[in-house]
Amino acid sequence: MRIAILDDYQGVALSLADWDSLNSDIDIFHNAFADEEAAVAALSAYDVVEAMRERTPFPASTLNALHDLKLLVTTGPVNAAIDADAARQAGISVCGTGYFSSPAMELTWALILSAARLVPQEVDSVRRGGWQVGLGTGLRGATLGVLGLGRIGSQVAEIGRAFGMQTIAWSRNLTPADAQAKGTEYVSQEELFARSDVVSIHLVLSELNRGIVGERELGLMKPTATLVNTSRGPLVDEAALIRALSEHRIASAALDVFEQEPLPPDHALRSLPNAVVTPHIGFVTRDLYEVFYRDAVEDIAAWMADAPVRSLT
Repeated sequence: MRIAILDDYQGVALSLADWDSLNSDIDIFHNAFADEEAAVAALSAYDVVEAMRERTPFPASTLNALHDLKLLVTTGPVNAAIDADAARQAGISVCGTGYFSSPAMELTWALILSAARLVPQEVDSVRRGGWQVGLGTGLRGATLGVLGLGRIGSQVAEIGRAFGMQTIAWSRNLTPADAQAKGTEYVSQEELFARSDVVSIHLVLSELNRGIVGERELGLMKPTATLVNTSRGPLVDEAALIRALSEHRIASAALDVFEQEPLPPDHALRSLPNAVVTPHIGFVTRDLYEVFYRDAVEDIAAWMADAPVRSLT
């Protein structure tokens, strides 16, 4: 049996789980595929494919072209980039792994603090032989607006309160009672953008939420405010955000996710001085990767033994 491990950017997959126990031919793909045609060509001879989150899409057209594929394992319990219905129709089993959300919350705060205290600019100055180059912004007493008060958003709000921030929140399904139970003030969508010194996005990407932060919402923000996105890139109208940053209509953005990933080398967000940009590393920690790869091996072994595997949620 042939197994493909995809998007192992750091080259760590084989060291974090007992892949040898599967007694199979295993190939590692370290880089993202250029397009669907390249993915199909590379994966056409594999029985099992292990996908890292949503880095490689598996729409119906790709699944139907992979005639030898019998099992598709994704890290995490859900993967919007996999057409699970098409996989079932093609006779391909799909399963997931365990997951925990604390790394995403932690990176959110790393980005908030980096933007507030100008960490990238100050580090760059020191490395170039310089010294202080700007004035940071304190967070105590500031307002943190959380767009989506679910599992991760609630944790982000909790840390905000520990910093002495006032926390407000909005989403379509959030109620004032639910927000109050989580120690956060419920406000309207417009009020959240207008009042917040930091807006942090924690929504699930859906057609209803796609582009939910656009020209209008950015126009409501203070010129001193920061937009943070560690959820999904398409939740933000990227072109509108680039204009807002270029024209200094908001102070900064701190982003871990983008419309196109990996981010193209010549993308404007790579060079804007008021954008703190990381390469979608919200879930990239050793302890979570150990869960991902350990569970993936267990799933493949269970499937080989015709035993139950972890279904996607």
